[in-house]
Amino acid sequence: MTVLYGFINSCLQSLVVEKFGHDTWVKLSSLPGVQDTFMTYTVYDDILTLSLVTEACSLLDVSADVFLKLFGEHFFQFCKQAGYDTMLRTLGGNLIEFIENLDALHSYLALSYQEMNAPSFRVEMTGDGKMLLHYYSDRKGLHHIVPGIMEAVARELFDSKVTMVVLNQSEEDERTGKKEHVVFLVKQTNQAGKPTDQVVPSQRGLDPGYIELVNYVEYTVYDKSSLFNGDGMAAFDLLFPGSHQCTLSPFYPDKLWMDEKAFCNAFPFHIVFDEDLKIRQTGVNLQKFVPGLHARHATLDQYFIITHPQVTFTIESIKKFINSQFVLKTFKDKYSTLKLRGQMLWIDSLGCMLYLCSPKLRSLQELQDVGLHLADLAQHDVTRDLVLLNQQRLAEMELTNQLERKKVEHQLQVQPEPEQRLIRNCDGPAKID
Repeated sequence: MTVLYGFINSCLQSLVVEKFGHDTWVKLSSLPGVQDTFMTYTVYDDILTLSLVTEACSLLDVSADVFLKLFGEHFFQFCKQAGYDTMLRTLGGNLIEFIENLDALHSYLALSYQEMNAPSFRVEMTGDGKMLLHYYSDRKGLHHIVPGIMEAVARELFDSKVTMVVLNQSEEDERTGKKEHVVFLVKQTNQAGKPTDQVVPSQRGLDPGYIELVNYVEYTVYDKSSLFNGDGMAAFDLLFPGSHQCTLSPFYPDKLWMDEKAFCNAFPFHIVFDEDLKIRQTGVNLQKFVPGLHARHATLDQYFIITHPQVTFTIESIKKFINSQFVLKTFKDKYSTLKLRGQMLWIDSLGCMLYLCSPKLRSLQELQDVGLHLADLAQHDVTRDLVLLNQQRLAEMELTNQLERKKVEHQLQVQPEPEQRLIRNCDGPAKID
């Protein structure tokens, strides 16, 4: 059984009220199987949400794909109004970066919404510069929400317009969890109607120095006085062909000024493994909590499973999703469950993959359950701060849930008996960890 939080159902309610009027929602909520009130941090069965969508389409006489796209547009606005505006605006500097970081955002939100089962997204740039968006979900038939969200994102955040066409819809054989795989062709244009260049700099055939300068200007915060050279010309003009030449390349040392011992101590939970998944190197604390990693011929899949992205445990699959955040989990029957979260980096010269990661923890209780202490995390690891901040966040969620329940109890005291039965059915199977 899959579940959704009341936040989603509340968004559906908001959509119907705002677009079709409060009377329409009253009619909809009076139908069998549909509720009138939802609590933000309470989980509800997917069946309830799907029933709400079906009944809304029937009542409004619109097709499911039209209604779901409208919901996608409204969902983006609903999230902004719910306090996620700044988080969404800082997710990426362009549409591609935004999409590529959606999974990481969902991973962060899952620290609070533990039962959340969010879809997964992957961007693919074709050889001829076309942008493909891969959408994976356990829930079938809801992919029409995606164009609605992306159109709102492009319009609100990047002052552009996108059109999306479904190229393929299938069940993904390579992935072990997300069943539906939908591929969209995405075309982005600016407000003037001109195509937006979706090709990453390395695919443009430009001079490497030009590419580095583009990246430098895009991501560096300048002092105003440094934006002009001695002649008063904006430094930005150096990006374009002309008499002024400027190249900027990263500096790499001739050798790595760090020995093996220092690296394993600095990154105490990292893993290096080869194309056959054979473990070549691990951080010192990972060795302590997962014994046997350095046994002869030990392979990573003997000790861990990949929980996100839900792909088969092969180098080929990992490379395909190299831009995703990877979550690995130890087998329960061997050790107390330890989850790791981080990024995969392919080291071509060695033919190995570096998994640079940290324990995935959402509370101090989980820290204790795994047998870890804050001292086991590196001083530079933001997981230390994240656990403490999320501990406070969980307490605030519990308080919010209690206040919402008191509101429902108050409604029960003032409403007639028939309406009381309706309100009681709104509680749903609460679960706050």
